[in-house]
Amino acid sequence: MEIIFIVILILLMIAALGMGFPVAFALPGSAVIAVTLAAICGWLFFGNVDAFFTQDGPSEWLTAGVTNFRGVYWDPDRDTLIAIPLFVFMGIMLQRSRIAEDLLVTMAQLFGPVRGGLGISVVFVGGLLAATTGIVGATVVAMGLISLPAMLRNNYSHPIATGTIAASGTLGQIIPPSIVLIILADQLGSATDQASAARKALYKVSTGDLTMPGQFDVSSTSAGEMFLGALVPGLLLVAVYIIFIFIIAFLRPNVAPAVPYDGKYDLQFAGRVIMALVPPLALIFIVLGSIIMGIATVNQAGAVGAAGAMVMASYQLYQGKPRAYWPAILALVSVAAIIVCVQIHPINVKKLTTHADYIWLVIASIAVIGLVAALLWSGWRTFVTDNTLQGVMIETAKTSSLVFIILMGAAMLTAAFRGFGGEELVKHFLTGLPGGFWGQFFTVMAVIFILGFFLDFIEIAVVVVPIVAPILLTDPQANVTAVWLGVMIGVNMQTSFLTPPFGFALFYLRGVAPAFVKTLSMYKGVIPFILMQLLVLVIVAYTPRLVNYLPQRVLLSATTAPPPINPGLQYCLEQYVAGEFADRGDQIRAAIARVRQLDLSSLPEDMRKDLTESFAKAETTFALMDNVVKADAAIEQRADSYAPLHHQVRDIQARIRVIDAQIKELKDDVVRVPDENQSLRKQLQDRVAALETERKQIESTIPASWDSEHKAFRQLLAEDRRARLTYRRGMDTAYEPVMNAVRIIGSVPDLAALQAELEGLRGIINSQPAETAAAQIESVQSKVGAIPGANSVRSGLYQARRALTKREPDKNEALKELDKAIQTYESEVEWRRKAAQDLLPGLRNYDETIRDTIGLRKQERVPKDVVPTIAACNAYHHDVSLQF
Repeated sequence: MEIIFIVILILLMIAALGMGFPVAFALPGSAVIAVTLAAICGWLFFGNVDAFFTQDGPSEWLTAGVTNFRGVYWDPDRDTLIAIPLFVFMGIMLQRSRIAEDLLVTMAQLFGPVRGGLGISVVFVGGLLAATTGIVGATVVAMGLISLPAMLRNNYSHPIATGTIAASGTLGQIIPPSIVLIILADQLGSATDQASAARKALYKVSTGDLTMPGQFDVSSTSAGEMFLGALVPGLLLVAVYIIFIFIIAFLRPNVAPAVPYDGKYDLQFAGRVIMALVPPLALIFIVLGSIIMGIATVNQAGAVGAAGAMVMASYQLYQGKPRAYWPAILALVSVAAIIVCVQIHPINVKKLTTHADYIWLVIASIAVIGLVAALLWSGWRTFVTDNTLQGVMIETAKTSSLVFIILMGAAMLTAAFRGFGGEELVKHFLTGLPGGFWGQFFTVMAVIFILGFFLDFIEIAVVVVPIVAPILLTDPQANVTAVWLGVMIGVNMQTSFLTPPFGFALFYLRGVAPAFVKTLSMYKGVIPFILMQLLVLVIVAYTPRLVNYLPQRVLLSATTAPPPINPGLQYCLEQYVAGEFADRGDQIRAAIARVRQLDLSSLPEDMRKDLTESFAKAETTFALMDNVVKADAAIEQRADSYAPLHHQVRDIQARIRVIDAQIKELKDDVVRVPDENQSLRKQLQDRVAALETERKQIESTIPASWDSEHKAFRQLLAEDRRARLTYRRGMDTAYEPVMNAVRIIGSVPDLAALQAELEGLRGIINSQPAETAAAQIESVQSKVGAIPGANSVRSGLYQARRALTKREPDKNEALKELDKAIQTYESEVEWRRKAAQDLLPGLRNYDETIRDTIGLRKQERVPKDVVPTIAACNAYHHDVSLQF
């Protein structure tokens, strides 16, 4: 019965939007009215306000003292969303300072003499503006006002001219930094949490295991990863547009003729090109480059972009006036000085010890003051010139407020939709579609494409994505990443901006185009670009590496990269090591044979024993890897015949779970029916009986061979899991002693350097009070503890310090323990020096040979030369459905 209120909720939203109510009020208003009606009807008919809610109803919300939308009010505080006003400010500032206008004019003069050059320049500038503004409406209007008259004046075909401008203006949807990507990242962040919980529940139901291995989990995403994932598809779109215009101009010169430039291509023109092109490109490089290289977060990059846009606007607004470039020059010099200071002498205000520290701190402080002065100077210029800063701030506040209000309203609508069980209905509908994940995916993409005719990207991102994304991300067969799904939705929404007759870009362009440019010409002009966008959408759909590779590459290269022992990296690491064993197996075996010839007699007995065992285990790692390869091959061979049966039965079981949920819901309704309404109770009970009969019929369709086939395949999976666990333990134990030995022996210079401090402790114990002497011992003890393998010396110093910290300090006992510690220290230094001379070179050579294979899992980070291979492997979607 809850479906009635779902229909009411949707109809209310459509009616409100159709009557022209602002989206910010239509979405939450529809939710409030629908929830109120459901609560009143529940109270009137069942005496329970929660009767028509499948999840917690109004009584639970009010009892908690908050509404079920309590999380809504924290949305603006979420870290991801802070970047929105910063990038909005950056885009509007560049737009209002006429930087876009200069760029368009200059590029048109540069490319104009080439056939289709004017159209190519529009696409090129559209891509640059997309990377600096990210605001579709502003970009389309700006290029329509500047480029369209020039294209029409030079006899460009109306469809080609309008289609090029409209399509180029929508690139801001997908080329980072884009507001839609930030919002999608925010929505997908919570969607991945839901998908992860759903996948774990599915694994538990399917296998009976309580915990799911980490490598099968759904990985989350961030705005930075969305930017990285969208970069290649965005550039691919630009390339496809340019190629299309070039081909059309070559085949039909009268459609996009060359436009001769009246001026000269001299140094003055080159200077204009540089001044128009380099600053925006530099800003893009700083903003996106800082994110890609892991220097800055998205929020920090947004702040840098906003500041850079203001500096650029300050000299653009002062063109032709004296000292126009002074603030920008001051900012560049200050930033360069800060970079030089940090590179030459790392600065830490909390650890200023030498004169050099203070000198470099002063220099860096002067540079920071210069940068602040440049920003204030630039801000003052934009404030006093045509009220530019005031206008930008007002527009930024309006746009940001609109985004946040829509986010809150959409969250209220989504909460109501889920409260009525709408999410389960959508899930049951999608999972019941033929074609598995791809059937569900194309259905969702078609719905988003159609919704794009009527709704803005913000409404689609915050209303549709939270409902469908968890369902798509849960599927273990496709096992898609959240980044890939977000980019696909972003490209799809960009396509809907152009689709006649409701494409928003067409409305923007129609508003600034001359009357003699027919609307039908615009429709004809955008059709080829829509087809190109769909082509790119298909390419990205079937080539996930275009999206996933760059985020994976940056993640593994960052300072915060997960260690190689991370569960999510194991499959690709093992694929890599298997390939290395096949290619370099003889070299690794030869290294093992050489290291076994080393004389280990100078080492302590326990270390000698561990190393000897590690060399023997290193030889067995080849057999362990062979076992993994064989187990994997056995699964692949059996999967060809088993997979269809597995998917058939899992689909049947999914339908059974749907029926079980319906039966449970109906039984709950039966309990809520008042005693005097026996007819309704009888109807519900009959429906339960019919569903139970249907359940038995569906269950009987499970093939009789399922149990035996499933058991046999689970046995193969168990053998594969055992082979991999054995291999991983063997690898770790084969390398860890070598790694420890190299670190311990190689630390002899650091240990030897402490001799004077250790021997000086005797005089301190004799001459200083017990408390002071204990503090000095503790200081030396911490230094010794930082040296690998020196715990025995550290333990002796601890005993000496303990003798001084008793209620009655005993200096004699402290001296005795100190002597023992010094003797241990001398013994440690002696054997380490001998080992460093005799063994360390051979051990280091061996370590370098096996570090990226046998020792790969024990490294702190994935080696740089291995990162591309692992990133490429992780960039593909690996089917893990047979594990469920």
